[in-house]
Amino acid sequence: MAILRLVARRLLSSAPLLFLVSGLTFVLVSLVPGDPARTIVGQHATAEQYASVRAQLGLDKPLATQYWQWLEKVFHGDLGSSLFSGEPVTAVLNSRLPVSLSLIVAGTAVSGVLGVGLGLASARRGGLLVKSVDGLSLLGLAVPAFWFALVLIALFAVKLPWFPVTGYVPLLDDPAEWARSLVLPVLSLSLSAVAIIAKQTRDSVLDTLGKDFIRVMEANGFRRRSVLYRHVMRNAALPVVTVLGVVLVNLLAAAVLVETVFAMPGLGSLTQQATVQHDIPVIQGAVLYITVLVVVVNLLVDLAYGRLDPRVRAS
Repeated sequence: MAILRLVARRLLSSAPLLFLVSGLTFVLVSLVPGDPARTIVGQHATAEQYASVRAQLGLDKPLATQYWQWLEKVFHGDLGSSLFSGEPVTAVLNSRLPVSLSLIVAGTAVSGVLGVGLGLASARRGGLLVKSVDGLSLLGLAVPAFWFALVLIALFAVKLPWFPVTGYVPLLDDPAEWARSLVLPVLSLSLSAVAIIAKQTRDSVLDTLGKDFIRVMEANGFRRRSVLYRHVMRNAALPVVTVLGVVLVNLLAAAVLVETVFAMPGLGSLTQQATVQHDIPVIQGAVLYITVLVVVVNLLVDLAYGRLDPRVRAS
């Protein structure tokens, strides 16, 4: 019951966030230079044709009215239609969502496994491995994901044609090619995430190893390996989970550039294209989807906290 109450409380508290983000997005998009009606009719259209298209798209109404009409449709499960293709926004987003989810989930898994593994190994062994983790952290924070993506393409797709340069193969079409199409994008996303998680894991483990209860257990003859994996890791996991949640949200932002570099048909590249075209319904729908993903990530972090720390469940 405590878990259900936590989920319900988080979902209710997220409703104002969805309104705030959608409203700010609507205002910011309206400030971006560009006119979809002019793009559709062309530069040589008459004033009457231009006004007619603006009326058909609803762009002749006040911004507040446009936003309210969009909200009314959202409450009925309708995100509208693209101003350019006429396709339902929901269908467009749902066709792109598996690509972004594959990239984000794989990037999170790789970042978590490698980051925690490196951090734990450096905490146990010390020496050169500690310096390597620190250097990797600096490199991950300094190198943008899109630049690293270009380096990976040059090395492992052009010079050594091991992986495809661009594109995405659906999982159900060919699982092997699906995995190959994700390798370079996932590595591009994971560099900074691995570095941050590794450093946080190492610092958390070393801090926990210095606690009094760990010294008492070791003094009483508990095996160090057992203490490390059964007690230290559980206590050190709380800050690591927090960082992993932040990293996952950052991966959502970085995926926009990575999808563009690798020409992957995901939500990120769709948002970039819709912004250039000033396709307001598609932008609003994409931002709404991404915001929901952020809410889900935060909810999963809270649930993980409750699982690891009984005090969180009690509160």
